Amino acid sequence: MSSHLSRDLNELHKTLLGMCTKVEELIHAGVHELFQHHNHIVSNLAFQDDEIDSMDVRIEEECLKLLALHQPVAIDLRRITTVMKISAELERVADLAVHISERAHSMRGLSKVVIPDQLSRMSEMAISMVHHAIDAYVDLDANLANSVCQQDDEVDRLNKEIIDYVILKMHKSPETIEAHMHLFSATRHIERVADHATNISEDIVYLVKGDIIRHRGRTNRLNLKKPAS
Repeated sequence: MSSHLSRDLNELHKTLLGMCTKVEELIHAGVHELFQHHNHIVSNLAFQDDEIDSMDVRIEEECLKLLALHQPVAIDLRRITTVMKISAELERVADLAVHISERAHSMRGLSKVVIPDQLSRMSEMAISMVHHAIDAYVDLDANLANSVCQQDDEVDRLNKEIIDYVILKMHKSPETIEAHMHLFSATRHIERVADHATNISEDIVYLVKGDIIRHRGRTNRLNLKKPAS
């Protein structure tokens, strides 16, 4: 690897880590809004989301420039393409954080609904998955990335339980339908956060091992190959 490519990759890494930090803060705030209801948060999150959008564009431009200038191969090529994909996934997580906050804001003034315990658990898991996916990237830890992928099934199970709960409540109390529809939407957004954390983790396994595990079943994901050069 040339010294210029090494320097540029380090700068790209720092930029992505800065984006990771902002996205983690945003998803924490969005989910917190769902449970706490603070009037000022929606507009504030939208402003932060604009910053993350700009970072995503900057990272993509830098990745394309590195590909054109250095024509990297092997691990360097995988790193650049992986950074570009992770950036796109993080940008979508930031969008979801804003959507969750918007759903919480929309629930205000409507019939009061009880947020099921499963949603709290599912939110914690989704946020933890994002955090650990980022840790896996920083540490180039394919095993940690793979463990994040394994958690997605539990999030899907909790999501189904919450949807069943919401449907039952809407049947029993039609006056709460609008509020429960917003809760339903927020639940789906949180489930999508976990999906994006899974996608990031799959990209990290590819970065470290050169092994594409996307679309594999849970059992097959465990059969990780030796690190590729």
